Amino acid sequence: MLREIVLDTETTGTDAKTDRLIEIGGIELLNHIPTGREFHRYINPQRAVSQGAFAVHGLSDAFLADKPVFAAVLPDLLAFCGDATLVIHNAAFDVGFLNAEYARLGEAAPPAIDLAGVVDTLALARRKHPGAANNLDALCARYGIDNTKRVKHGALLDAQILAEVYIELLGGKQTSLGLTLESAGPVRVASHAVPAALGERAVRSRLTEAERAAHAAFTASLGASAIWRDYVSDEAAG
Repeated sequence: MLREIVLDTETTGTDAKTDRLIEIGGIELLNHIPTGREFHRYINPQRAVSQGAFAVHGLSDAFLADKPVFAAVLPDLLAFCGDATLVIHNAAFDVGFLNAEYARLGEAAPPAIDLAGVVDTLALARRKHPGAANNLDALCARYGIDNTKRVKHGALLDAQILAEVYIELLGGKQTSLGLTLESAGPVRVASHAVPAALGERAVRSRLTEAERAAHAAFTASLGASAIWRDYVSDEAAG
């Protein structure tokens, strides 16, 4: 079972050495399918948000003032991510900020995130669409993904959108299903059950006995060589 966390962050600015994380959002995928499990926290950065960053995400100093600090959020983040592979757009930026926050914790810090083990969707997009715009909005437009709610950047919303983009970068939803029909029982995708046996009839006949008799009489009148008999049996037609 492949478990991945699509992750996004918002920050007070662009310099990980001096700026801080203010929002983290994550979406869990199992075999490239969203499970519905999400992680979302706002963080008090203990410093002012730059005007440039505020214009991007709209998170003000006043809004963040009563939020927990990063150290208080970290245990929940680590528990949610576990040993899953991280999937991030422009991974060097977000990982740089996460590792900078880790470093500030000193001896209490978890091991730094190895960028080599992170799936960078920006790198995937650049390989698949060389020379094209590959920011999140451009990728949404290319793959027909609805991003109309993305008036401002937000970590959870961006992670949700990125999860859809990531699946498309891998080849689309069909390549992610990986379904096999087994006789043991139904395969469940989301909340819908797929019959385990292809021969199982999901819809029962609604024909009356009189209608069945009329149908039998009609097909009998066509003769034994009728093409109808090659494709639909009397039982299947009911």
